[in-house]
Amino acid sequence: MSVGQYCNREVIVASQDTSILEVAQLMRRHHVGDVLIVEQQREQNIPIGIVTDRDLVVEILAEEVSPDAVTVRDVMSPVITIPEKADLWDTLQQMRYQGIRRMPVVNEKGGLEGILTVDDVLALLAEGLTDLVKLIKHEIEQEARLRSKP
Repeated sequence: MSVGQYCNREVIVASQDTSILEVAQLMRRHHVGDVLIVEQQREQNIPIGIVTDRDLVVEILAEEVSPDAVTVRDVMSPVITIPEKADLWDTLQQMRYQGIRRMPVVNEKGGLEGILTVDDVLALLAEGLTDLVKLIKHEIEQEARLRSKP
């Protein structure tokens, strides 16, 4: 199972010169908790940072910094990327080791292809567990039908 199979391909991006207000508005408009900061290189979006809703609260609001006084460049965190062909379970181990909840997924040239988040993985696991429960229920029902025949 590769990361590319399970990552979210709809990623909201901005440049490092984007205002904090614009980033917050992007998050609200698209109902997301992060915006990837990219740099255009060789006609590809190369991920260079990330701004999360938590960054806005902790770094701007809690510190009473005027959103007009800073840009994304001032608050973005660096990102660790993962190739889209990387193994999903190895990637989860790396995320746990690094203490990160979001990891941009890139192609062989470093261009942005998607993002893998803890939320995506939880949804995948929940779906898998639901399928297992359905399998067990079906098996029990099938066995009951077979045994109830005269």
